[in-house]
Amino acid sequence: MLREIVLDTETTGTDAKNGDRLIEVGCVELINHVQTGRTYHAYVNPQRAVHPDAFAVHGLSDAFLADKPVFGAIVADLVAFCDGGTLVIHNAPFDVGFLNMEYARLGAGAPPPIALDAVVDTLILARKKHPGAGNSLDMLCNRYGIDRSRRTKHGALLDAQILAEVYVELLGGKQTGFDLAVAAPEPARAAAIAETGPVARGARPYRSRLTDAERTRHDAFRASLGGSPIWSEYIGTDEPT
Repeated sequence: MLREIVLDTETTGTDAKNGDRLIEVGCVELINHVQTGRTYHAYVNPQRAVHPDAFAVHGLSDAFLADKPVFGAIVADLVAFCDGGTLVIHNAPFDVGFLNMEYARLGAGAPPPIALDAVVDTLILARKKHPGAGNSLDMLCNRYGIDRSRRTKHGALLDAQILAEVYVELLGGKQTGFDLAVAAPEPARAAAIAETGPVARGARPYRSRLTDAERTRHDAFRASLGGSPIWSEYIGTDEPT
């Protein structure tokens, strides 16, 4: 099972090293590249003013954030949600830089910093797949026909949900979850395959596992239906043909 966490943040500005802070984080869980419906979302009181340019992007005001928890109050839930999953981020150095800055501010007992080489950066994927083209999230949505009409402002959870769709397209589309390779079956299934053997398309089904008494009762039930019920085609015989 492949577990990934698509993550996005919003911030007070663009410079984590010079005092800008994280104000929103959103995460979406993927299992084998499929959204499970599990998400994590939190607003954070940055304890500093939001830059006007940043406010124009996400619309999160100082007044709105004033009663939200500080980062230290939400970090345990965030780390717990992400635990065991590979992070998927668009322009990872930006978001990872802010998260690591917030971790460092916590001092002793803080989570370890996130290593960039352990993160899937969808911006890098997009640049490799579409060299020379614009690869912002909006442009990728346009390229892949992904609805972004809800995105009137940037929002961490909404952007993470949209990025999850973009990520699947970057991997090759919605069929990337199908594993067409021949995999070793689990022991119980291997035993069943060894017992029954393969069945070609259009062949009759595997031999029935009904007891004689169960077959007799079922034959009586089918007879009561009249005509030629389709179930008759799936009863099979003691051995496959």
